[in-house]
Amino acid sequence: MTPPAPRRFAAHRAVPGGTAVAYETVAAALAAADPGDTVLLAPGVHRERLRLDRDVTLRAATGPQAPAAPSNPQAPTAPADPDGGVSGVVLTAPGTRTGTDAESDAPVLEVAPGVRAALDGITVRGTAGDRPAVVLSGGACTWTGGGVTDGRLDVLGDATAALRGLTLRGAHLAGVLLRTTGTVRLDDCLLDGITGTGLVAGGDTALEITGTTVRAVTGSALRIRERARLTLRGSLVEAPGRSGLLVEDEAAVDAADSRLRDCGTEAVRVLGSSPLPPDEDRDRHEDRHENGNGDRDRGREAEPGRDGGVRLSGCELTGAGADAVGVTGAGGVELRDCALRDCGGSGVAVGGTARVRLAGVRIVRTGGTALAVRDAAVLEAADTDVRDAGANGVLAADEAAARLTGCSVTGTRYSAVHAGGGATVVADGLRVARSPEHGVHAVASASLELTDARITGCGMSGLDLAGGARARVAGLDVARCHQGVTVSGPQGEAELTDCRVSDVERAAVVLGPGTVRLAGARLLRAGTAALVVGEDARPVVADVDVRDPAGSGIVVAAGSRPRLRDVRVTAAGKNGLVVEPGGGGAFEDVDIAAPGYPAVHVGAGAAPVLRRVRVRDAEEDLSADPEAAPVTEDCVSLRVANAVWPQPGGGTPHDGAGDAGDADGSDSSDGSDGSDGGDTGDGGDSGESGDEAESLESLLAELDRLIGLEGVKHDVASLVKLMRMVQRREAAGLAAPPLSRHLVFAGNPGTGKTTVARLYGRILTAVGLLERGHLVEADRSALVGEYVGHTGPKTQRVFQEAMGGVLFIDEAYSLAPAGGGGGNDFAQEAIATLVKLMEDHRDSVVVIVAGYPNEMEHFIDSNPGLASRFNRTLLFEDYSTPELVRIVEQHASAHEYNLTDDARGMLHGYFEHMPRDGRFGNGRSARQVFQAMTERQAYRVAEIELPTQDDLVTLCALDVPELDVPAEPAPPGRAGSPAALTTAAGGTAG
Repeated sequence: MTPPAPRRFAAHRAVPGGTAVAYETVAAALAAADPGDTVLLAPGVHRERLRLDRDVTLRAATGPQAPAAPSNPQAPTAPADPDGGVSGVVLTAPGTRTGTDAESDAPVLEVAPGVRAALDGITVRGTAGDRPAVVLSGGACTWTGGGVTDGRLDVLGDATAALRGLTLRGAHLAGVLLRTTGTVRLDDCLLDGITGTGLVAGGDTALEITGTTVRAVTGSALRIRERARLTLRGSLVEAPGRSGLLVEDEAAVDAADSRLRDCGTEAVRVLGSSPLPPDEDRDRHEDRHENGNGDRDRGREAEPGRDGGVRLSGCELTGAGADAVGVTGAGGVELRDCALRDCGGSGVAVGGTARVRLAGVRIVRTGGTALAVRDAAVLEAADTDVRDAGANGVLAADEAAARLTGCSVTGTRYSAVHAGGGATVVADGLRVARSPEHGVHAVASASLELTDARITGCGMSGLDLAGGARARVAGLDVARCHQGVTVSGPQGEAELTDCRVSDVERAAVVLGPGTVRLAGARLLRAGTAALVVGEDARPVVADVDVRDPAGSGIVVAAGSRPRLRDVRVTAAGKNGLVVEPGGGGAFEDVDIAAPGYPAVHVGAGAAPVLRRVRVRDAEEDLSADPEAAPVTEDCVSLRVANAVWPQPGGGTPHDGAGDAGDADGSDSSDGSDGSDGGDTGDGGDSGESGDEAESLESLLAELDRLIGLEGVKHDVASLVKLMRMVQRREAAGLAAPPLSRHLVFAGNPGTGKTTVARLYGRILTAVGLLERGHLVEADRSALVGEYVGHTGPKTQRVFQEAMGGVLFIDEAYSLAPAGGGGGNDFAQEAIATLVKLMEDHRDSVVVIVAGYPNEMEHFIDSNPGLASRFNRTLLFEDYSTPELVRIVEQHASAHEYNLTDDARGMLHGYFEHMPRDGRFGNGRSARQVFQAMTERQAYRVAEIELPTQDDLVTLCALDVPELDVPAEPAPPGRAGSPAALTTAAGGTAG
């Protein structure tokens, strides 16, 4: 049997007014068409309403592209009429557009249920903007080119639609309304000039939008509600009057590589959504999108609704008038690798019971808090970067929870991270910089868990715990803040372990009432006291290393009863431990080295228990008020001028035992001799070496062994020759030339100024120009009083301590700051008192003033008496890279470590690229690098099951730390190179 020939679908032409080869109306052509036929519409306006009730294609006739003429039983067959390229087919309702047509509420074009229709190049013009111009009631419609104007496009029932290259504009209330159980696709479409919402999808619609632009709508651009699902790819939403994307009820959205710009309110607003899938399910789902090269297979056909919630990936949300992302209700939102910029409100604001996940998100320049979570909502953020927030960087309030992993917050207007109410914040790997308030602030009954956090540049505390906040903190690093860590809540609980606080303006750690434990802390270079125990506090403190505080190492306030164990205080500017009147507590295994004042001071009525306190290299070990009642057990002193406690091993305080080192044979200086951090490799300050006088030759040899400082060595040697010549002239009865022994030491921090000052005093003693040669260090706080009549006695008392030796005034320029800022009459009084005392005791005391080069020049010029007495300046140049490497080598040798050649080479590169800015500490930086190398080596060796002796003593290239280069300006004075300083009164150095 011969199979039937395949049916050849016919094409029918419709031309307004009709022709010999075309139907007069589209309706007539449709009536003649069989299912599957094509109706060609000539360019122009076709005024009629159509209902497609059979499978058919409506196509704009384009002349050369038009198929053969239709088979029309009412007209003879003729070739196609070439339309001469005339473009534009408009289908509109008959009659006027004011609604006089009897069927004015009916759509211009309707596709009946079950029909498969195709439209190509057809534009439908509605009769009113708030009524549907096109209704797809069911079936399947493919529409390419053309579009809808002055009316709405409705897709209803079970209809499916594929819309490509359409323009939809001029509608009111909504431009597109989707409420279907089918799938609707918009590819490369434009929704423009709509008064109201651009597109509304509800019901069970599965909507896919690709390469589409929505702009100039007065309401929200895209509204997804009920159970609808949206897949959005590579699209642009621009300047809607309200939200760019509005999600409600149980809807779901999967958006990628799209931009939402200049939205009137939120860029994305979620009032509710279907729940997010578990994160691991999301990862597995993403893995299924990977091709063999590891790239996302973007050619895979989208499957809307595969996952729930609202998920944005690789999207940009910029210029929102309110929050970039606002989530309330029970919504679930996930943002991955998105950028949120320049919004008027928060970057992400979460409330209700919503859950939000962020990964790889960048939030820049928000008008309000960058990440805000309230009510009972949950926010999880990983690898998220917040910059320049108009309020907090992260805010958690009420009973909300915020979990941050690997996030950074920089440049906030308020505290970088704030937890209040009963909120919970868990942060791992947090980085905070540049906040005028606190870095992390927890108040009320909030809970905080902080691990491996670094906080820098805060105008208040790096970490502040107040009220009844509860906190567990481990691995915290705070640097260059006003204060380090403050715990003040009487009902709070805090457990702090492995904390490092450095270079803060005030106290490193302040512990108040509440339940507080501090263990494993390093407190470096605090601007005032390092550890302060506030009134009525009962903290437990263990394993704390305090170094170089400008004030006292530990201060215990009245009514406090702390328990301290295994604490080390080195080179405190004032006391090592101060127990104020009425204070107490237990202090066990405390080691205090090289304090500026008595190592331990106990005020009136204080009754601390001091067990196994060891004091080294101090003027005095214990200073107690007559009404104090300290209890001491097994306390010892070593190299203490006025000792109350015995030396280790039972020696008397002054028998000279142990001067070569501690009882355990360790190096007593440990690189912290109270200097400014020069660490020039002298192996430690020898101080006054007992009863045996030091020879000038040995002292000059000790000076010569210092690393670098060639100009300084030359100047000191020249001064010694000059002094000896003066002595010989006096011995011969000849007139001695004028000789000023007072000096200006000009140089940046860590260049060895204090070390050389100490040596200089000993050299003058060996020459016979000083009686004792000891060094007394002072700064502005030691000389300037706080009220009228206080400054003179303070300055006289410090000067009296230096009689027979050297008075070393560090940062002397602070007594006469440039421009007058920060100075007062009290400081001028201190200068005047110094000038008079120097004149009255010109042969008994040598005064050395030190500081930054440029500021020291201003200081000397600020008072004629200073300029006449300080006529010689020694310039301390910054260490070169080879010299810094040698300093590290000497530290290693002194502590029984060996450096490999690779380590030396790596160190050379490290120091070569280290910024020479305000944080560069010269020798101090070299010492810190050595300490960091030993810590890294310890971690590395700990992984070896049976380390050898070589493993234990070898420092290799792996132990050299990575270079951390924060972008901060150098402080005033740092830019002045020592070589640029002109010495006063014709004196020269170097």
